[in-house]
Amino acid sequence: MKQNTLNGEFSLQGKGLHTGKAVTATFKPGAENTGYVIVRTDVEGCPEIPALAKYVEQADRASCLVKDGVKVFTLEHAMAALYGCGVDNCRVELDGEEFPILDGSARPYAEAIARTGLQEQAAERRYLTVKERMEFCSEDGMTRITVLPDDHYSISTVVDFDSPFLSMQYAGYEEGKTDFAGEIAPCRTFVFLREVEALLAHGLIKGGDLDNAIVIVDREVSPEEADRLAKAFGYERVEVKEGILNTLQLQFRNEPARHKLLDVMGDLALCGCFIKGHVIAERPGHKANAAMAKMLYKEAVAEERDDAYPADLDVLTETPLMDINKIRSLLPHRPPFLLVDKIFRLTENMVVGVKNVTMNEPHFVGHFPEEPVMPGVLIVEAMSQCGGILVLNGVPDPENYSTYFMKIDSVKFRNKVVPGDTLVFKLITTAPIKRGIVQMKGYAYVGKKLVCEGEFMAQVAKTKKA
Repeated sequence: MKQNTLNGEFSLQGKGLHTGKAVTATFKPGAENTGYVIVRTDVEGCPEIPALAKYVEQADRASCLVKDGVKVFTLEHAMAALYGCGVDNCRVELDGEEFPILDGSARPYAEAIARTGLQEQAAERRYLTVKERMEFCSEDGMTRITVLPDDHYSISTVVDFDSPFLSMQYAGYEEGKTDFAGEIAPCRTFVFLREVEALLAHGLIKGGDLDNAIVIVDREVSPEEADRLAKAFGYERVEVKEGILNTLQLQFRNEPARHKLLDVMGDLALCGCFIKGHVIAERPGHKANAAMAKMLYKEAVAEERDDAYPADLDVLTETPLMDINKIRSLLPHRPPFLLVDKIFRLTENMVVGVKNVTMNEPHFVGHFPEEPVMPGVLIVEAMSQCGGILVLNGVPDPENYSTYFMKIDSVKFRNKVVPGDTLVFKLITTAPIKRGIVQMKGYAYVGKKLVCEGEFMAQVAKTKKA
């Protein structure tokens, strides 16, 4: 999948939900690999804020980014629209600190993106592939965000409120199957009537009205309170119809749950790349969403750093330092369990070795007959044997010693290895050898793609002769 940007630019005008101030957001094409960047055109120097979780700060009832003292907030609907419509790179020029609330949904953004169209770019789309379970749980245990490994993106959202008009609701999204523009983007924000006056008292929702928010009423409203609310929202009068203030009709029976899903998508987009994983959001809110976005962002940064191919691994055209016969003189292993073919680099604290994966190896008979895949445990074993060469190379009589691994930690398998691949291993000692104990970090590559990594602790011991 290639990256996409906008085919042109568009602008949307409105007022901020919380500030009530008029603001214009102009969306423009972005360069490859730049992601979403927000430009505050109303601030001297037009400072840029990348839409990344590293800049997230907590705000009441909205997503908020702060960089060098410059702030933008209520960006979740715009971010969800960009992500849901498949935009990888976009520059957003904003002449205020808050995105316009518009109709309280992402529909105006999604419709504008559809009208403008997308332009494919040359660079490959950047993905974060979730490898292991990730979870955030609030202190009270009421909110939980879980992300599970999967080969595509999906979100399952559950909301559960103590309200006769909004108890438990579920909403789901599956990439490639759910129509984001038609089923998720139109869903509007909502608030309980019991929260409205408190929010107004705290100087929030100054731009809120009955056209851009669903106000849920789950109790009797006195005439005095109705008059007070009508005045606050600039209406002559307000009514309650089927648990909703005034005559606003729900577009979907579970519109509140769908809007919460929309917020989850927009907040998690701040991880900086497209996600392959299944998100389960139980009673989500911006605080929990932001916490998970930060976890995903850190994982994406780590994966991108680890995937950077070291220049010293371009060794396959060189003459090896050690062939299989020299390796046999250092390691006690023998076929079919000798899993290192050549050594190309060898210093006091680093080794680079190679394993050629062929269909002739016995484990492919059963792993798996119809789709041969090298077992992960054997990839780890091959890395360990490379580490053994690094250790035993410094011993004067290596034929009398063996390396016994005591601990293997933080192993991650990032891609499968199949017959025809050439595995290139790099192991580096991470601490000085003490009392025969060595600690190493190992990486395995196929081509320029990281397929496995792990941390190793081993003991060098003299071999007992019979």
